[in-house]
Amino acid sequence: MPLTSADAALDADAGAADVERADVPRRDAARAERVRLLRAIVGRMHDRIPELTDRLVAEVLAEDPLYTDFVSREEFWESVRTCLEAGIVQRAQEARGRRPDLSEAERVGRRRAEQGMPLESLLRSFRIGGRVVWEALIEEVSDEGPDAMADLLRYASTVWHTVEQQSTVASEVYRRTESEMLRRSDERVQALLDALLEGRGADGGLAQAASAALDLPERGRYAVVVLRAARRDPGFERPEELDGLRFVWRMRTDGEVGVVALGDRSPQDVAAALRDLVPSEAGISTVVDGLAGLGRARWLAETALATCRPGERRVVRLDDRLPGALVAAQPELAGLLNTQVLGPLDGLDAADREVLLETLETWLECEGSAMRTAGRLYCHRNTVFNRLRRLEQLTSRSLQRPRDVVELSLALDAARLSARS
Repeated sequence: MPLTSADAALDADAGAADVERADVPRRDAARAERVRLLRAIVGRMHDRIPELTDRLVAEVLAEDPLYTDFVSREEFWESVRTCLEAGIVQRAQEARGRRPDLSEAERVGRRRAEQGMPLESLLRSFRIGGRVVWEALIEEVSDEGPDAMADLLRYASTVWHTVEQQSTVASEVYRRTESEMLRRSDERVQALLDALLEGRGADGGLAQAASAALDLPERGRYAVVVLRAARRDPGFERPEELDGLRFVWRMRTDGEVGVVALGDRSPQDVAAALRDLVPSEAGISTVVDGLAGLGRARWLAETALATCRPGERRVVRLDDRLPGALVAAQPELAGLLNTQVLGPLDGLDAADREVLLETLETWLECEGSAMRTAGRLYCHRNTVFNRLRRLEQLTSRSLQRPRDVVELSLALDAARLSARS
């Protein structure tokens, strides 16, 4: 606190007292008188500590009435008194060349940061404290004559240098403490978010604590979006709000995970908002109710993402990929299905096999239209028929039977999934 700054005016002269005893010749009457005066001022200032404390507290609260929203009046008063007293008794030590003890300024800076007080309010109190102490010094020498006032003015720069020194130390400690608190707070938020995404939302009190830390409703409509390796793209900026949707992001080893507070929106709105933003593939879950459901939503989003081909750069919703998601969620069964249905194609040349699978995939996307399939593949419709007929013969499945079409479609998804592994 700046209260110790008042004593800076006395510091050099307290040292002069030591010099007087050891080195100053007795003939230096002027210096001896100055030492006597400043010793008297030190004693009177010490006696006035309670009065000066009251004055400083009153002036700070008059200029900054919200000060006591962060610190009680009693604690504020006591810290002011402690600073004043410490400042007076420490002058002799500083006069002997020792570094000034700024521990009280450090303590106040740390304490005010922990209490959440604005730094501006803290620094204002230092400035007011310097003014109060300087005025008190003037009051003490006003009856001593013009020579005494001249002696005091010689130390004005020392007084305000001390104010600056103390406020600088307090503000530096304040900022360090604030940074430490923000880091600890961020680590706690990330830990709570990780716990929710790992499916521990049902643990006692976790969802409630996360709700307070994340500033999200404990019970609400949420979706999760998972981006593959988005962290590798330095141009990707994780939006906190996009098209009226609020996002909370978490970087993981395999990409980015975003929790989306939907409100009355839908996963389709999330896909539309992210479509032109994400640098890679992304999967979006279905809607889940409450923060406790985020673990399930993360798994659903990862399952949706698993249906994307690497480099496809698509934002897909689980709702649109449910058949493929079933296959992706059961890789062992998917491999068995692939072997049983499409295994006969393994004997073909790799390029030939890919032509048949690509034709089947395009035909399914074109809803069974050979004409549209031919247009997409830049070939004649009869070529499409010939390829599909050959596929039917090799797999012993018919594209005229719905059950066989389902098997071929799921087996195709399994083949693509296997190719990505």
